[in-house]
Amino acid sequence: MRNSKTIFFLSILSILISCKKEVVQDDKKLEPISKIKYAKGFDIVNDNGIKKLIIKARYQNSDEAFEYIIKNKTAIKSNIKNTVFTPVQKIVVTSTTHIPMVELLNEETSIIGFPYAKYVSSEKTRLLINANKIAEIGKEGALNTEILLDLQPELIVGYSVSKADKSLTTLEKAGINVIYNGDWLEETPLGRAEWIKFFGVLFDKEKQADSIFKVIETNYLEAKNIALESTKKPTILSGAIMSKDIWNLPAGESFVAQFLKDANLTYLWQESEGKGSLSLSFESVFDKARNADFWIAPGYFSSKEQLLNSNKIYAEFDAFKNDNIYTPTLKKGKTGGVIYYELAPTRPDLVLKDMIKITNPDLLPDYKFTFFEKMQ
Repeated sequence: MRNSKTIFFLSILSILISCKKEVVQDDKKLEPISKIKYAKGFDIVNDNGIKKLIIKARYQNSDEAFEYIIKNKTAIKSNIKNTVFTPVQKIVVTSTTHIPMVELLNEETSIIGFPYAKYVSSEKTRLLINANKIAEIGKEGALNTEILLDLQPELIVGYSVSKADKSLTTLEKAGINVIYNGDWLEETPLGRAEWIKFFGVLFDKEKQADSIFKVIETNYLEAKNIALESTKKPTILSGAIMSKDIWNLPAGESFVAQFLKDANLTYLWQESEGKGSLSLSFESVFDKARNADFWIAPGYFSSKEQLLNSNKIYAEFDAFKNDNIYTPTLKKGKTGGVIYYELAPTRPDLVLKDMIKITNPDLLPDYKFTFFEKMQ
């Protein structure tokens, strides 16, 4: 029996190593509970019978992993640090990208606070905000700690760009559980969407979260295979001049470039290095992309008139001349929030279908745009 157990644990360890899941080890035997296929920023593991949620990167360039013990509310309460009792019923989320995932799990009524709620586009969550069931808690990066302490949430799901948020640190010291969500750091579209499993753990709905993600994944891969049927690979330009004649556009290893690759398109900077954005001179972009077939996501601009008011030379691009500029900034919620920024990370399958519909519409004859529209 002892030998068989040894073989079992060694096999599990070899699987963990082969999958390159870099979790906090300390010579412990960690069994994955939820199979995380694409996301690199978190894991859900069984550590000698204790369920743990592991956040591998809380913000950009953060290399410290954080473990949270997950216990059901029926368990005996303890004061062990970083213990989350589930299902969470009073939660504060801090990014509009969190809301669609919470809604897909039918847990929007668990949200009791949100920062700068004006730009929430979801109709379901807007109803709760308008009914004063979700409190305004300040702005991102400047949360109102007094209101949050009065709310006494069971958990705050925060995010930060480059360092720990001071207001969140204050709340942690006051005894409120805070978990940083790093979905925006993921490098692939499906990696971002897989963070619904993170919320599945918090609401004790892991099976439901797994099922929802499986549908999104299946739809995405089916769309990708449809795109491969085309022998046409139109050339793509993205981004726009942001300041001082510098053009910002996706780097070749970014999640945006991955969308374009999966749509079977020729992104003109697909061979460039980097997972964020490129900052290039206007002249270099113009020389390379003036004859691009399509211009997708031209920054914050929402009309061709706005483009020309910014810089007349935009009119020299073929995509401008041929009315082949598409933007996600036109579709907004009732209070002005851009739906793409809120929903797209959760539904990459619909983003991919939009890109296929833009560039090879015959492949998806019955599909209607979800996020993008032709710029007028």
